[in-house]
Amino acid sequence: MSAKRDDGSTLVAENRKARHEYFITDSWEAGIELLGSEVKSLRRGQSNIAESYASVEEQGIWLINSYIAEYPGAALFPHEPRRKRRLLMHAREIHKIATAVERKGMTLVPLEMYFNAKGRAKVKVGLARGKNQSDKRQDAAKRDWNRQKARLMREKG
Repeated sequence: MSAKRDDGSTLVAENRKARHEYFITDSWEAGIELLGSEVKSLRRGQSNIAESYASVEEQGIWLINSYIAEYPGAALFPHEPRRKRRLLMHAREIHKIATAVERKGMTLVPLEMYFNAKGRAKVKVGLARGKNQSDKRQDAAKRDWNRQKARLMREKG
């Protein structure tokens, strides 16, 4: 699923459900602490962050339940596919996120995992508040109306 983008980065994994399930209020780019076999597996595009989340623990932020497939060439020292991975951020960003997560209903959700233009693995995490069923219906109605409006504009000229 690796896809080159205009800014030189390569998308590895995307959490498409996040924007459907949550209101994303703010987002940050974070480095991710990986093992060598994990980097090789990511370069092959074998990862998934759809079921993962991030949490503030032990004076840091950790990516939990993200899946990075085992690399077949790492027979002697393979990595665990769903291990906790530390996100690398500045201390003031971690403090800002920790105070925001303490507020009611806020959570930290990974939005996408990619390699930047320099070839470093990055994760974009967003501060999110959960949507209820009526919010999801309103979003779907707005999306349908915008689609219909665009169709009418194309037909009229």
